[in-house]
Amino acid sequence: MSVGQGAETGDEQEQEAVATAALRYYSVAPGVRLNVRSGPGTSYSTVRVLSEGAKVPIFCQSPGTTVSGYYGTTNIWDNIDDGQFVSDAYVYTGSDGYIAPRCS
Repeated sequence: MSVGQGAETGDEQEQEAVATAALRYYSVAPGVRLNVRSGPGTSYSTVRVLSEGAKVPIFCQSPGTTVSGYYGTTNIWDNIDDGQFVSDAYVYTGSDGYIAPRCS
């Protein structure tokens, strides 16, 4: 292995550690068991249900079905895991708009 390859591996590990350390979790509305869907809308299948008091990461956000919920009405959906979305109307982000990059 050359020195350059080792440095790249170290840089990649450092970037991953920074990304993981910077990941923030957001609270789901109190008293709510939230449906997690396979895409950004109510027409997508439910893949699981979050328990009351859950906290979720938001990796990216996407426009989708408009939902009225605990924190207002919005068409923003939060990607909380690979192929898993929840309506932002039930997640306390402190903002009415996008707080993460758009999902590609």
